[in-house]
Amino acid sequence: MRTVEQQLEIVLAEVRQRPPITVALDEARGLTLASDARAVSAVPAFDNSAMDGFAVRWADVEGASLEHPVTLRVVGDIPAGSAADPGLAAGEAARIMTGSPVPADADTIVPFEDTAGGLGDSLDTAIVRHAPKAPGAHIRRAGVDTTAGAVVLSAGALLGPRQLSALASAGICRVEVAPRPRIAIVSTGSELVAPGTPLQRGQIPESNGILLAGLAAEAGTDVVLRRVVDDEGDGPAEAVAEARRLDADVIVFSGGVSAGAYEVVKQSLGDAMEFTKIAMQPGKPQGFGAMGGMLLFGLPGNPVSAAVSFEVFVRPALLRMQGRDGIHRRGLRLPAAVEWRTPLGRRQYLPAVIDRSDPARPTVRPATAGGSGSHLSVGLGAAEAYAIVPAEVEQVSAGDLIDVMEL
Repeated sequence: MRTVEQQLEIVLAEVRQRPPITVALDEARGLTLASDARAVSAVPAFDNSAMDGFAVRWADVEGASLEHPVTLRVVGDIPAGSAADPGLAAGEAARIMTGSPVPADADTIVPFEDTAGGLGDSLDTAIVRHAPKAPGAHIRRAGVDTTAGAVVLSAGALLGPRQLSALASAGICRVEVAPRPRIAIVSTGSELVAPGTPLQRGQIPESNGILLAGLAAEAGTDVVLRRVVDDEGDGPAEAVAEARRLDADVIVFSGGVSAGAYEVVKQSLGDAMEFTKIAMQPGKPQGFGAMGGMLLFGLPGNPVSAAVSFEVFVRPALLRMQGRDGIHRRGLRLPAAVEWRTPLGRRQYLPAVIDRSDPARPTVRPATAGGSGSHLSVGLGAAEAYAIVPAEVEQVSAGDLIDVMEL
């Protein structure tokens, strides 16, 4: 059997990236930066006050105290957004609000609470009762966060709300991003019926379509096609043709790739895809190929197998397609809460939950009492991680340290 790493290397070697596009920030959420984003302006753009109070000269107030207050004449008022820059002579101050530009003649801010009158008596005089700690107190210096021309975010960054806010604060209004990959999802099986349909003998609800479409959307793609095809005929090849007409980058099949008599993906696309066995559980049967730049994935049909296979092979390819700076989930190493059996010779990906009842010592355990059965779709809904057990391990014991992929 081929290892997971060998199969993933084959997959990633076929990944092609579309040319980047430029979009406004409002259209960039969930997209990936294709090139470094550089600040248009410094942050802060100018020296500004960190407090509501008075802009003063340090030399005038350095000796102020309760016993020896210093009285200053207020000669200006600077609200936020003002461009005013009042001159300050010795013994003078300007009332200033948080975020307002500091006058060129001032080098310190005295907060209202350090004066006798506070805001209520702030337009004529400022009676300073507590000296600031040092010159420059309560001033936010221009460029302390970033300077004009500096890299705000590097290529490969995923643009979420915090990242977009950072870009906007640096004066950036448009960014170069990777376009969303376009993906087609095809479930195979004559036994599949729409959820909610009264089940006849031998029928099951079709759940892989919504599973894989959701995972694909979470990975930053646009789902352009969802279909269900029977186990007979040439449905997979027809789906490929439709996906190509829709300019899809990827098509993902679930089912029809194993060793049975009705493996429709194998039968329909045997010339376009390679079908092989991977040393993993679940997900041993896998199909993969490339056609005119479009990637073709054939995943096993059982829901847990499909979900694990997507995480291990499809998701990294989709993120690489977008130029993401990391293509793998975050990993932890946690002690097992219970014991369980593993398949010797195959790496196990077990749907798991993390027990955080003791915050100082979280543990991991199977998400379902049924263990690692690839058909346990309800148990999959409880999973928040996959416990990953090496192929050479036959038994996990309570307390063993386990690699965990957080979902």
